[in-house]
Amino acid sequence: MTHRFYLVDVFAERPYAGNQLAVVVGEEDLPVETMQLLAAEMNYSETTFVRPRQEGDGGYRVRIFTPAREIAFAGHPILGTAWVLRQHLSTGSSAPLYLDLAVGQIAVTFEASARGQEVLWFLAPNVSVGRTCASESIAAALGISPLDIVTSSPVQQMSAGTSAMIVPLRSLDALRRSRLDLAAYASLATEGYPPLVYLSCRETHDPANDFCARFFFEARGMREDPATGNGAAFLGAYLLVHRLVPGSAFSVRIEQGQEVGRPSLIMLRAGIVEGRREVRVGGSVVPAVVGELA
Repeated sequence: MTHRFYLVDVFAERPYAGNQLAVVVGEEDLPVETMQLLAAEMNYSETTFVRPRQEGDGGYRVRIFTPAREIAFAGHPILGTAWVLRQHLSTGSSAPLYLDLAVGQIAVTFEASARGQEVLWFLAPNVSVGRTCASESIAAALGISPLDIVTSSPVQQMSAGTSAMIVPLRSLDALRRSRLDLAAYASLATEGYPPLVYLSCRETHDPANDFCARFFFEARGMREDPATGNGAAFLGAYLLVHRLVPGSAFSVRIEQGQEVGRPSLIMLRAGIVEGRREVRVGGSVVPAVVGELA
């Protein structure tokens, strides 16, 4: 039984940037314990496991693992897995691909861009709006002042398969200074707030971009993500809910990863369609390595 793997960089504009992803493809399912061990061995924020054939509903069944656990939804694994399927298994067709995740079926589309790189887009599942959190509490866990946090919109939990806290900051300086202290966050975790924190500010490194972001999460010790697709989806819903971008529909560019040496660019489109929030997240994928499991 052969399982091939593909290492790709997602939300990348050049090789060895963006967020790394391992995609393992095999006709037969591996035991859950083996998938978890392989995800820990790869040691990326996520590793996906996919069958190379469509299910009865037209989708490809995909499972997503962090080094510590299986999760229901994550953004860059969706785009990276769809890119691998299209490039290596579906003869490069430009038709949409459908991925069957634990959170439901996700559609991925392919779009040419002016930059010459193809952009993949996924339609996010419905994002639910959760509880708010006091700025003072989250600031203490991030090692910043409450004055660094924007007060015109709240610190708030957003969820779609996974959950994260959305924290709007005033400046790049505050973003750079932020560090998530799990011990300091423990009281919030006890209250049910997830130890996944998505920070953003309107000040950017590149004036062509609209937001700069960072994302901290817990997976066998605190980690920082170079690019976060589900976090961008949460931000899109958050911006719509609090009407922080003019109009009923918008398109913005989010930069991320500068602090960890892997600059990334995430595209976000969001709007109200037939009375419901609709959020799409896009980015480019660059291949890195192809191999086989031993």
